[in-house]
Amino acid sequence: MSTTAAAKAPAPEPQVPQEPSSGLDRFFRISERGSTVAREVRGGFATFFAMAYIIVLNPIILGSAKDMYGHQLDSGQLVTATVLTAAFSTLLMGVIGNVPIALAAGLGVNTVVALQLAPRMSWPDAMGMVVLAGIVVMLLVATGLRERVMNAVPVGLRKGIAIGIGLFIMLIGLVDSGFVSRIPDAAHTTVPLQLGTGGHLLGWPVLVFALGTLLTLALIIRKVPGAILISIVAMTVVAMVINAVADIPSWGLTTPKWPGNPVEPPDFGLVGEVSLFGGFAKVGYLTGALFVFTVLLSCFFDAMGTILGVGDEAKLTDKDGNFPGINKVLLVDGLAVASGGATSSSATTCFVESTAGVGEGARTGLASVVTGGLFSVALFLTPLATMVPSQAATPALLAVGFLILAGSVKDIDWADYTIAVPAFLAMTMMPFTYSITNGIGIGFISFSVLRLAAGRGREVPVAMYAVSAIFVFYYAMPALGLT
Repeated sequence: MSTTAAAKAPAPEPQVPQEPSSGLDRFFRISERGSTVAREVRGGFATFFAMAYIIVLNPIILGSAKDMYGHQLDSGQLVTATVLTAAFSTLLMGVIGNVPIALAAGLGVNTVVALQLAPRMSWPDAMGMVVLAGIVVMLLVATGLRERVMNAVPVGLRKGIAIGIGLFIMLIGLVDSGFVSRIPDAAHTTVPLQLGTGGHLLGWPVLVFALGTLLTLALIIRKVPGAILISIVAMTVVAMVINAVADIPSWGLTTPKWPGNPVEPPDFGLVGEVSLFGGFAKVGYLTGALFVFTVLLSCFFDAMGTILGVGDEAKLTDKDGNFPGINKVLLVDGLAVASGGATSSSATTCFVESTAGVGEGARTGLASVVTGGLFSVALFLTPLATMVPSQAATPALLAVGFLILAGSVKDIDWADYTIAVPAFLAMTMMPFTYSITNGIGIGFISFSVLRLAAGRGREVPVAMYAVSAIFVFYYAMPALGLT
């Protein structure tokens, strides 16, 4: 899920740019971007806590699947692989990209790897396909094609994508906290979601989320520095106290309980277990190429939406909506995809939860360095990293989702239906289909078609037409028997 926003940050208003006060300041351009070291550190912590669930969730998704030989990946080794790749990629993004964007195993992509690739080949073969997808991404960056695609997106549609990401991360927060739950298929209803459990808010964990949301919003309204991080820490303590005195059947993936042994040595057994081209021998070259294409498309556009959204939210874009220096960010993202395959943790991509750090005022790569450093520590302290329950961290996603929408919706030209309708479809399809890629694809296709219908086809960049055609083919693949 994995993958994927201009708003007023809950931190104090950005300071007027000042002269760099240190080498650290100059390297990360902290003062130039109106931030401070304290804000960057708080932002790094907030992002880590908002996405630490991936340490538990990714091993569950990959570890529950079997390859064509019936082999399963070791859970302990998957934890190490997940944390190692997140640490490496996020540190790289901070130092090279200098943006407050953290990376980890992409939700959605890992499901494709587990349920589509692995059953048709061995695990090393499947991870080899992920590595190949990452190499293709880097080639697209090197040739300038990926940047051309991103620059071809009109500002109004970019804002719609940013809002869609805001709504998407809000829904993620509601679902992960248990405030909203899926209605089982056995209920035979067309209504997909319901409030709480059985339509009612029950249990202490949901109360922790509700109180955390109110606390976060109250601190934001009061413009308290560190609002999001304060809320996460405070509600984690509250959850630990509740869990100690009450009989809580389940908190979800993580339980707010001090671990008996907080230190565990990492197991690097999966690192390097990759066969680049072995999968093609199992499924054939056409099917293999389509598998690589599927992984590539998801990684490409999930990351694109997240980068544009976070860049907009952090005010790193210029007046035309372009992102200066984006090629470095895109290159790191491509390398992250390949490194995820190389460690068997699945494709690594930019996380929309980075907005939690931006909401704390993070504007530079120093925040990513902090987040990456925390992931590095988590290699040895995984039990501690996973003691923050989702109910304590997800209020940040709800608050940031609102801030993104509030800051972007006014910048869409709602009078021009050729941009308003695609923006509307992009922002709604992301949460409704639970996919950043789907929202972008439907937005792109509708924009190209509506501009043609309005006799304004020449205003659409060639790159937009090309990508829209690729999305049409992607959506038609099941009907053509190509999946």
